[in-house]
Amino acid sequence: MTDTIVRIAARGDGVTETGRHIPFTALGDRVHADGTIEPGPHRAEPPCRHFPECGGCQLQHVDDTAYAGFLVDRIASALMGQGVAVPEILPPHISPTVSRRRASFRAESRGRQVRLGFNAEKSSRIVDMHECFILRPELFALVEPLRRLLGELLGPRGSGGVRMTLADQGPDILLENVPVAGLQATERVTDFANAHRIARLATDDGDGPQTRWEPEPVTITLGGAPVPLPQGAFLQATDQGEATLVEAVREAVGPARILADLFAGLGTFALSLQGRILAVEGGRDAALALKSAANRAQRTIFVDHRDLFRRPLDEQELSRFEAVVIDPPRAGAREQAEMLARSSVSRIASVSCNPSTFARDAKILIEGGYGLDWIKPVGQFRWSTHVELAARFSRE
Repeated sequence: MTDTIVRIAARGDGVTETGRHIPFTALGDRVHADGTIEPGPHRAEPPCRHFPECGGCQLQHVDDTAYAGFLVDRIASALMGQGVAVPEILPPHISPTVSRRRASFRAESRGRQVRLGFNAEKSSRIVDMHECFILRPELFALVEPLRRLLGELLGPRGSGGVRMTLADQGPDILLENVPVAGLQATERVTDFANAHRIARLATDDGDGPQTRWEPEPVTITLGGAPVPLPQGAFLQATDQGEATLVEAVREAVGPARILADLFAGLGTFALSLQGRILAVEGGRDAALALKSAANRAQRTIFVDHRDLFRRPLDEQELSRFEAVVIDPPRAGAREQAEMLARSSVSRIASVSCNPSTFARDAKILIEGGYGLDWIKPVGQFRWSTHVELAARFSRE
C-alpha cells in the first residue's frame, strides 16, 4: 500500500491521505509500505548541512510553492476551526534567504570547545553553527569571533545566550548569563566590540542589560525615522517582511486620516502611516522611544503608555477613529477585540504572528458585525512553521 502526502501539518510533518504523519516529507511525496519515501514534485534539496538537526528550520526540504501553500493552509485551518468563513487569501510573501536581522542563540563551553547555535529540534542540545542560510551575512560573520570570545568568558564549563540584532549602526549584541568579571575580561569585550564594529554590546546576568559598548546611540529606522532601539525591543524579523506588512496595513486602512495603532511597539506602523495617529503601547521603553522619534521627525503621533490587556480602549474611545491598526503578541487581544466589536470603527488592519489567536479574535469581530475582507500571509521566518499575517476587517 502506498500513501501520498497531501498536506503539511502545523508542526511541519507531512500528512498522508490516510491521516498518517510522516516527518520530513513534502507535498506529493509517496510513502511506500516498507517506509521508503519516493520524492514528489515539491521536494527540495536542503541547502544547509545542519538540516534537519538544527531547530532553526523545519521545512528546508520543501520548495517555495509548497511552503506558500503551508502558510495559506495554516491560516485557513485556524479560521475553519473557529467556524469563520475563509476570505480571499492573497499570495504569500516569503522572505528571501540570508535576510533574518535578529536571532537568539545558545552557547556552552566544554573544555576549550564552545558550541554556539540554535537548539536541536525538540531538544536543549545546541547544534554548533558553521553555516546558516537564514541569517544576514553581517550577523553570521560574528559567529566565529563570538565563539572565541565566549571561550574566554565562559571558562572550561559554562553556558549562556547570545541575542543579535542588526541596527542602523551595525550589530547589536546582548550576552546573557555570560560573566564579564575583572579588568581583563572587560577589556577583552571592549576590544572585541571595537575590532568588529559592534554598534552596541551589553551583558545581562539576570539583573537587566548593562551596556558595555555603544559609541553612538543605537537606532532602527522605521517609516523613514530613526527610532532609539531599547534592549530587547520587538522588531520584525526581516526588512522584506516588515515592508510587506506595512504595505498591507496601508491598504487596509485606506484613506483614513484619524487612526489608532494598538500594541504599537517602536512604531513600525504608526511611523509609516499618514494622518493623526494615537499610538498605544504597554512597554515603557518602547513607548518612550517612539515618542522621541515621532517628535524629532515632527510626525503627528500621540503616544499613550497603556496596558491594553488590563485596560483596553473602550468602544467610545475607539469610535473616534476612522481606522484602527492592531498588532498584538502571540496571545492575541481578546479583550481589545471585544471592545472593537462594539465600536463604530470603519476599518481594522489586523497583524498577527499566531493564526490560532487571530482566528479567535476574528470570530469576535465578525460576530460584532465586521466582515473579513482579505488576508495576506507572511513567511518572515523562512523554512520554519512560524506564520504571520495581515488582514482587513470592515463594516458599512
